Amino acid sequence: MDFRDTAEEAAFRAKLRDWYAGNFDAEKMPAAGRPDVGFLREWSRRLYDGGYIGLTWPKEYGGQGLSPSYQAIYFEEMVRAQAPEHIGVIGLNMAGPTIIAWGTHEQKERHLAKLLSGEEIWCQGFSEPGSGSDLAGARTTAVLDGDHWVVNGQKVWSSYAHIADWCILVVRTDASAEKHAGLSYLLVDMHSPGVEVRPLKQITGDPEFNEIFFTDVRVPKESILGKPGDGWKVAMTTLLHERGTMAFALVAQLRQHFTRLVELARQPAPDGSVPANDPVVRDAIAREWVELQSLAFTNYRTLTTLLTKGQPGPESSVVKLVWSEANQRLTKLARSLQGLSGMLDDEGGVWDGYWQYRQLRSRGNTIEAGTSEILRNIVAERVLGLPRSR
Repeated sequence: MDFRDTAEEAAFRAKLRDWYAGNFDAEKMPAAGRPDVGFLREWSRRLYDGGYIGLTWPKEYGGQGLSPSYQAIYFEEMVRAQAPEHIGVIGLNMAGPTIIAWGTHEQKERHLAKLLSGEEIWCQGFSEPGSGSDLAGARTTAVLDGDHWVVNGQKVWSSYAHIADWCILVVRTDASAEKHAGLSYLLVDMHSPGVEVRPLKQITGDPEFNEIFFTDVRVPKESILGKPGDGWKVAMTTLLHERGTMAFALVAQLRQHFTRLVELARQPAPDGSVPANDPVVRDAIAREWVELQSLAFTNYRTLTTLLTKGQPGPESSVVKLVWSEANQRLTKLARSLQGLSGMLDDEGGVWDGYWQYRQLRSRGNTIEAGTSEILRNIVAERVLGLPRSR
């Protein structure tokens, strides 16, 4: 891996840096880092119009057809500008790549452009009550009735479902087949009759996760990805991209937090002390810097896999696992530097509530996109080659 930019990459980086300087003002970011749908939709459209969304996607589907190294540069410059991501995280990193890999020409024409522009937001319908991370245990059913699948069941922990237009949905279409073999993968219009979303309010106060109930929802027959029974294979494509492609975004986010942590450590606390003057604090910050660098270099390894094989490998699960725990630790450290005032929400005050919000939000990191327990099994079996746990 050559860590230096090529001449073309250096030109792209310079152009992107200039674009951020002229198009993004950090002062207009929502307070305390809370998501603001209106702001993110507008920002996402600006990124799309600037030509910086779908960098690695084929040109015929609205992308730029560039190497994954350009996507890495994009995230590095996003961190430098302290800018937010595109609102369509699930669409860009999960639904889009899966549609490109498995979709028909008509499905690609219908969905990909609006996904890139942020006009349509996607959510994921995988987890269910009682099965959690056991995707093969899905019980939501889809029965073919003429030209439609009739869907009944429930999904849970669906990020963005309360604002989503479409859902990537794993359903059971053959109850007589073995668990993995009886699944299919549908693209479902969230505005269809019979779809009910019930937001689940998190500890942050935001309803970011959701339950989705499907009651006799009629989904056009042609909305299936692959063939009936291909659901497990299609879902594995989605999950590879979730933990691989999104790994770059996760590390970029952690780098943003680390930059703000260093800034915080240099600011005088309410009692007049400067946290950075304490060697114990410096040691704690150094640990997080080392962890950040290890994640960055693991991502470079994933990037090499992407360049050579065209899709991320299972080692990307390492990034998600380590990132989730590092982010929890870093945000906790930041709040500790604020002293007793770190116990307060303080939105709009001296600390602006940023670290209070980020610490609370980080509690979900070790659950979403695969729990830490599941990821440790994946790393043990698929990366280290250890025998399967029983």
